[in-house]
Amino acid sequence: MSLLEKYENELQRLKQQGNFRGFRSNVQQGKYITIQDHQMLNLSSNDYLGLASNVLLREEFFDLVPNEQRVMSSASSRLLTGNFPEYEQLEQTLSHAFHGRAALLFNSGYHMNIGILPAVSDSKTLILADKLIHASMIDGIRLSHAKYVRYRHNDLQHLEALLEKYQRDESIEQIIVVTESIFSMDGDETDLAALVQLKNKFSNVMLYVDEAHAIGVRGKKGLGCAEQYGVMSDIDFLVGTFGKALASVGGYLICHPIIREYLINKMRPLIFSTAQPPISMAWTNFIFQKVLLMQQSRDDLEHLSDYLQTQVKEKGYTCPSTSHIVPVVIGDSNQTICLAQRLQDVGFYVMPVRPPTVPQNSSRLRISLTAQNNQAELSALLDLL
Repeated sequence: MSLLEKYENELQRLKQQGNFRGFRSNVQQGKYITIQDHQMLNLSSNDYLGLASNVLLREEFFDLVPNEQRVMSSASSRLLTGNFPEYEQLEQTLSHAFHGRAALLFNSGYHMNIGILPAVSDSKTLILADKLIHASMIDGIRLSHAKYVRYRHNDLQHLEALLEKYQRDESIEQIIVVTESIFSMDGDETDLAALVQLKNKFSNVMLYVDEAHAIGVRGKKGLGCAEQYGVMSDIDFLVGTFGKALASVGGYLICHPIIREYLINKMRPLIFSTAQPPISMAWTNFIFQKVLLMQQSRDDLEHLSDYLQTQVKEKGYTCPSTSHIVPVVIGDSNQTICLAQRLQDVGFYVMPVRPPTVPQNSSRLRISLTAQNNQAELSALLDLL
């Protein structure tokens, strides 16, 4: 068997299991998406506040930014010639919003999560990670020299037992607890206030929280669950992304200034990557300041999310969500694909999520709400479920 035959056989196996994936060209306008001339309500986007599709915002931004400042490439890493003023302005904006803590920017949430953990870990580090953390954090842990143990999803009693156990291990000098605030596939949440209380019991424990799905949509100013529960200053590595509710691209870290300087010197994806275009940083800064004032949109999204969660559960589906990410757990991959296709046929763009993104036998429809949606649209979807 040739090497190409090996890959082809694996692709056939994925097709038989209902786990084959492929790109689909699309055109998006407002809350709708069109694929092969078929227009559907887009319920699969992470544009949680509807800002990425807002043409008026783009027009306002480009009216404010003269041509000479529309720099489309940094052409360098930040440590060479890529540290444009737009980077420093955005970091200052973030630092001010997050109570004066230091801010550091990254090319993407994935770069961020595969870079920070290896940089701050060594053979005397233990990472305790929630069972359902994102693949990027899992990859970051694998790239580190740290020992690691997974604790049961959102089970802080299990986490506390592990912390007590490893406090007695003399080979471990520091422990980093890694979790998400809102989980990307189940849409449920970590009890951040309780997690911070637990962390504070131990002098050698640091906390790493990914707010990718919370930034913009939680807290009075949209600064995430850490703001919502009053623990922003208690999380050592508070990370998130601009590529979802903030309608841009890239990732960020909020931390102590010493951590920021350490990563600038030690984090390989930061040191050896060409920096994002300055125009992207200027756009993020523009959008971020809009988001701080969008409390009504956050309230609308919360009410809509509560409605959909309740209705999905009443129809008998498993739905662990407490957020705007509402899974409808089916189980079998092929059945999930068939239901997703039926919904798409009648105008609802809902995507199936299958292994390895989720555990075996937990394939689901992942409904991703935005502030552009309304209850009447969701009622029509629920009738089809």
